[in-house]
Amino acid sequence: MINLIKPKALKKGDKIATVSLSWGGAGDRDILWRYEQGKERLEKEFGFEVVEMENTLKGSNYIYNNPQKRAEDLMNAFKDKSIKGIFSCIGGDESIRILPYIDFDIIKNNPKVFIGYSDTTASHFICLKAGLSTFYGPSILAEFAENVEMFNYTKHWFEKAVFNTNEIGEINPSEIWTSEYLPWDITNKNIQRNTYKNEGYEVLQGNGIVKGNLIGGCIEVLEMIKGTEIWPHKEIWRNSILFIETSEDTPEPTYLEYWLRNYGSQGILSLVNGIVIGKPYDNKYYEEYKLVILKIVRDELGLKNLPIMYNMNFGHTAPMITIPYGCIGEIDCKKATFKILESGVI
Repeated sequence: MINLIKPKALKKGDKIATVSLSWGGAGDRDILWRYEQGKERLEKEFGFEVVEMENTLKGSNYIYNNPQKRAEDLMNAFKDKSIKGIFSCIGGDESIRILPYIDFDIIKNNPKVFIGYSDTTASHFICLKAGLSTFYGPSILAEFAENVEMFNYTKHWFEKAVFNTNEIGEINPSEIWTSEYLPWDITNKNIQRNTYKNEGYEVLQGNGIVKGNLIGGCIEVLEMIKGTEIWPHKEIWRNSILFIETSEDTPEPTYLEYWLRNYGSQGILSLVNGIVIGKPYDNKYYEEYKLVILKIVRDELGLKNLPIMYNMNFGHTAPMITIPYGCIGEIDCKKATFKILESGVI
């Protein structure tokens, strides 16, 4: 079991900082409107005061070429006592490049809410090494800037995670889902995405009820951090619940097979108490992924009783929940329910 520092709950009036730790598109001329739309939502619907760090809006070329400046923004946001939360603008594919410039003590000594998903997984594991619980949840450009309005489900579970000091509790599956891609063109801003009926959680195997600290993220990004100083040692994985999801790149099932086989070879899958898996982007490879998961976990590793819950609403799907790292999750295989048994904040 791990014991991470929980940040203080956010409240209306709090100052939050936005950061571009990966792709810097928030500052590009044709995307800036989208950033401003997300910022406005955070201010009007949640009551935050939103500020940018020095480099947040310098554009994708500058952000790509200056990983040290990205890291400086993150460190300065943690150091600034007036800032109560740090929100990632968007994911990307190379935020691991900020790692050499991180001061883990700054994070440890200045705990606050940090949220994002996808490539932000690398920054979550930076915070994990520093001992801070963070939040796998919505980003500025995608979820907070959703066309027309945010999904109520996304909004509800975000608020439950970062505003509420009570147990988060049972998280029911969303009734709808979408992965529809609408180009981020200002002419599309009043067009809502089509949604589809969601079939709910699916228990692939397992019996009874299991609990464990929630650890995980986007599995492609987890591949990028393997072998680095932020990859957790074995004891961190022991008795945890591993949460994983795939990105909009929709990796072929063979790659998921390779990656899970590696987790098995490391001994990670033998240490965890359960696995929860996000809905695949656009439901692509939905059945194929299930076959691969069971091939590795059940057939190759012989872990026939390890609970696996599939088709959950987090990561690269909409709407989504917000998952606090290190908090105790619970899988009930018989009832096909998922709970978070504590608060994400204090």
